[in-house]
Formats: sequence, C-alpha cells, structure tokens
Amino acid sequence: MSKVVSNQIKVLAKHLFEAEKNQTPMDALTVLKPDMTLEDAYEVQLEVVKEKLAQGLKIVGKKIGLTSRDMQVMYGIETPDCGHLFENMIVENGGEISFTDEVIQPKIEAEIAFVLKKDLHGPNVTVEDVLEATDYVLPSIEIVDSRIKDWNIKLQDTVADNASSGLYILGDKPVSLDEVNLPEIGMKVYQNGQLVREGFGKNAMDHPAACVAWLANQLNEFGVVLKAGEVILSGALASTIDVVPGDEYIAVFEQLGEVKVTFTK
Repeated sequence: MSKVVSNQIKVLAKHLFEAEKNQTPMDALTVLKPDMTLEDAYEVQLEVVKEKLAQGLKIVGKKIGLTSRDMQVMYGIETPDCGHLFENMIVENGGEISFTDEVIQPKIEAEIAFVLKKDLHGPNVTVEDVLEATDYVLPSIEIVDSRIKDWNIKLQDTVADNASSGLYILGDKPVSLDEVNLPEIGMKVYQNGQLVREGFGKNAMDHPAACVAWLANQLNEFGVVLKAGEVILSGALASTIDVVPGDEYIAVFEQLGEVKVTFTK
C-alpha cells in the first residue's frame, strides 16, 4: 500500500471514529473514496480499532456479518464480513438501550455466540477446529448500527465501519456443544410479543461454526487471531429488524434459551 493511500486510510478512519463518538452519521466512504477496495476497507477498520485501543478500550471478541443468504441478497454480495467487539458494546440480558444516546440507526439480529477456550488462527481453520476450540455457546442479539447516513452502504463501507457493529446482548446460561445440534437450532424473534422473524442455525453458511472458521481464516490475512476467552458472534439467522423506539425484542433459541432488550425513547 502506497504512502498516499495510507494517509487516505487514516483520514477515513478518523472520520468514522468521530462519527461514532459524536453519534452523527457521515457520507459513505465509497463516496469519499470511490476506488476503495475491500483491503482498503479492512485497513480503515483496523486503524479505528487501533485508535480505540489507544484510548484504553479492550477487545473482547469478534463478529461475523452478512452470513445469511437473505442478508447477502439484500446487499448484493456473496461474502461475509467481520469486525471487532469491544468491552463498551456489552449490554446485559434484559437491559435497556437509549435510542437517542447510545445508537444512531439500529437494527436487530439474532445469532449464536461462541466463547473460545483455545486460540484460533488461520489459514486452513475448519469447522472441526472451531468445535474443538469452543468452550460453550450462548444465544445472542446483536444491535447492528451504521455510522453511514441512511445505511447507504456498499460492502466496503460496512467493512470499514467495523462490520456495522453496535452493541450486543448474550444469554445467561452457557451451553456445551455436546448438548446441541448447531445447524438445527430453531430461533424466533418477538417484537412486543409478536413473532417477526424465524430462522435456524444452518441459515448462517449452513453451520454457525463454518462462519467462525471463515473468520479465523479471513483475519489471518491481517495478522489477527481469535483468542481464548473471546466472544464470537457467528452471524444472523434471519434478516435484520429495524428498531422502533420504545419496543421490546426477545430472541428465543431452542436448546439455548432467550435474550431480551428494550429500547427507550
């Protein structure tokens, strides 16, 4: 990467960092830099990560996005993306999120979360490697959010914007892998008690652990390792749900339990 592009990357990362800090959406990065490549986008993401680490925030996990075919069709792509989870993204199960103070334009996704007991680093990580390295799984809700105005994004935009990460909620009871059949786990999401989405574990690349394997191999290209103790959000089991201020959302997973969050007006 040339010095000129590197400077551009740093400028774009600064814009994103400020947009998140001020909770004010910005123009798409692909408008500001029309020739942005996917590699450029990951470099922008890592620059923002670097700035957050410098400010004292701690990485507690990673996330995979755009794993379901529904989501890929929605954005006209054929590959997932990924981002970093920080300690300030965690919301307790049953907690409340301020629509005006904590998010910009949030959406809900229901996912299976993996907690690792061993490091995973590519290349060539397999589903079997992921299962062997997993301590337990949990139900989760991810609140995806975008620092880009009106979600007017291409794949490069969401990658640069930390895979449109916002906040996340985990279930309370760890579940061992020998207690579940991950691809066949059924999931339902209720908005104020009304069923709004349904899905299965296999909706995420046929097997949620395949998503984690993809993540480990993808991040290896940037020298990033999935570490023991980290939470890995493995991807949505159904399409996103636009959040309505004041509404309650509950995701119920067979064999895993449920997670709940409410957005205050």
